Amino acid sequence: MKRLLPFLLIFLLFPLSAQLPKKTQFSGNPFIPKEIKNFFKFYPDIKYTAVFDNLVFDWEIDMSADLFYERTNKPKGKKSTTLYWADGRLLPKKELPNKEKYWVLQYKYENKLRDPKTFTHEEIEQIRNFSSQQNRKNSGGTPMFFFDFLYSAKSKRIIEDHIIPTTFLGKKTRVHERIYDPLKRVEKKILAQKGNPEIKSFLFTLRSADAYHWREIAETTRKSFHSYGIAIDLLPSRLKGRAIYWGWEKERSGDSWMLVPLEKRWMPPAEVRNIFESEGFIWGGYWVIFDNMHFEYHPELISR
Repeated sequence: MKRLLPFLLIFLLFPLSAQLPKKTQFSGNPFIPKEIKNFFKFYPDIKYTAVFDNLVFDWEIDMSADLFYERTNKPKGKKSTTLYWADGRLLPKKELPNKEKYWVLQYKYENKLRDPKTFTHEEIEQIRNFSSQQNRKNSGGTPMFFFDFLYSAKSKRIIEDHIIPTTFLGKKTRVHERIYDPLKRVEKKILAQKGNPEIKSFLFTLRSADAYHWREIAETTRKSFHSYGIAIDLLPSRLKGRAIYWGWEKERSGDSWMLVPLEKRWMPPAEVRNIFESEGFIWGGYWVIFDNMHFEYHPELISR
């Protein structure tokens, strides 16, 4: 009911015969939905204003931020964009008619492993359909418009001004400068636990830690979050026959790839996963289409 109050006020203030203004600006932010406020609290450097566009019946959000050049000698500047809330998808106006094909940006991150033995026949078919080449190609997936703005990622040339070389757990890699600090905190916390036998073994067998790579997600036309330099893949030197990525397992096991038991999948230690989450990273191993080597920076999905 609270969310309907601004719209009820509009209709009370304007007789039915009167033409509504194209946009309604509310003084301060008391009427801006809490979902919008909750999303942007994870990116406090973004200045935003929200007005209600009466023509499309949605919130228009104007965003601006300083260009992020924390560790380079590049000149600082400003960037800005306008997107519509679209029930949590943050889309340009032209994409509003297609909003249902996109996923919502802020969803409940389930950080619990599901035992494949508990999958029903119906769920298995749903997973097969979801992971099919046709669905992956036609689905809008995660809308990338907000992330293009946030990470200055409209082109490879532009984003590479923000990609910096570093090391993670002794392995060379390249990341977006925006995640440099949280990733270094992850590294420090992991190394502080190297006396733990599981973490000691994990560190000893770690082969690579690849992050930035400008590319599309397999079987889609969408950029991977590796293209933003905010995803990092931790690969061991040997898998010993264990599954690590759903796509590779599908090539090996066929349509029953999702039924590979948890004990036959390679996973980073639980403490490593918890440390990543403590700094705003999600783990791909919790996805139904599992990617156990993959961590991705999404503070908006992690409860603090």
